Amino acid sequence: MRDVMVVGTGITPFGELWEHSLRDLGIRAGMEAIRDAGITSSDIDALFVGNMAAGRLIDQTHIGALIADFAGLAGRNLPTVTIEGADASGAAALHHAYLSVASGLHDCVVVGGAEKMTDLPDPEVTEITATALDQQWESFFGATLFSMYAMMARRHMHEFGTTREQLARVAVKNHRNGALNPAAQFRRPVRPESVLEAAEVADPLGMLDCAPISDGAAAVVLCSAERARRLPGPQVRIAASAQAGDTLSLSSRRSLVGFDATSVAMERALKLAGRSRKEVDFAEVHDVTTISEIMAIEDLGFVKKGAGGPATASGMTAPGGELPVNTSGGLKARGHPLGATGIAQIIELVLQLQGKAEERQVPEARVGLAHNVGGCGATAFVHILEVA
Repeated sequence: MRDVMVVGTGITPFGELWEHSLRDLGIRAGMEAIRDAGITSSDIDALFVGNMAAGRLIDQTHIGALIADFAGLAGRNLPTVTIEGADASGAAALHHAYLSVASGLHDCVVVGGAEKMTDLPDPEVTEITATALDQQWESFFGATLFSMYAMMARRHMHEFGTTREQLARVAVKNHRNGALNPAAQFRRPVRPESVLEAAEVADPLGMLDCAPISDGAAAVVLCSAERARRLPGPQVRIAASAQAGDTLSLSSRRSLVGFDATSVAMERALKLAGRSRKEVDFAEVHDVTTISEIMAIEDLGFVKKGAGGPATASGMTAPGGELPVNTSGGLKARGHPLGATGIAQIIELVLQLQGKAEERQVPEARVGLAHNVGGCGATAFVHILEVA
């Protein structure tokens, strides 16, 4: 397998982008990534797009072909691939794009993710995102993603003594980080009291414990190391791209307080990268809810199971802590356009490793990790990136 480099990035703002269509957002992010890489459309061998739900959100499927067409690439007859993996669709697209370059099939590809979620009322969007669950045994009976995570939060509290105050610290930290991110949906800090007093979504989770409904797109350009050497600018190597899965239904899982798919994907990624956890300088993890981040740092092995709440409260995951987590603001504050999230995480890693994250820069960052989950843990990806 060949080394694969990230040579360009592009991202739109995340939020309620009423004036932009899905195709507008996808093209904007893709063109920005191409310009950043210093390549032209003639250099591109293939296009990979992550998208979860455009077929229901905007009545449009075949998203890869759509973006290629309106980007002016259709005449080149490029392979275009649309990949769905619930809210891990972006990471799934990156994984397959990485494999296509690492294998030698392609030399230079664009991989992006996009979602347009705000054109429908919130209840309809909630119903659509619940399709990431087991329809027959979960969503059919009224379960939503947030209600499932609420059950996990309650069990985590019961088993380990995790508190609402510890959950709130996740939201406070990530909103503080998001306030420094120009692409973030919410660029303002929140107080712990505001999180604790917010309207209830599913007990014990309130509105400020949950990621928002978002529009947005993100894209990166991947090249073989040999091809990348001919391009300008600092480059970042994908040291590992790993995936693992689990049962779709939460009721069939071994445990309600963690995701085995995350733990397995982490072990595979560390082995592929030849790295240890201690070498990871910072991480972007899947904080679709506040309990999600706490479970993620446990499942990734940065702290033992049950210690995620106290570790967060201690400042371990804050800027300047032992392991800064979600310096971008995470899904919670940066926003969560389902198909774009996995790519946005990679862009934050690249900016940090290039020393371009400005006010949220992690000092001397050399190795970063991204963790993206589909649904309630049936799919998990872990990517490790490092300074080339």
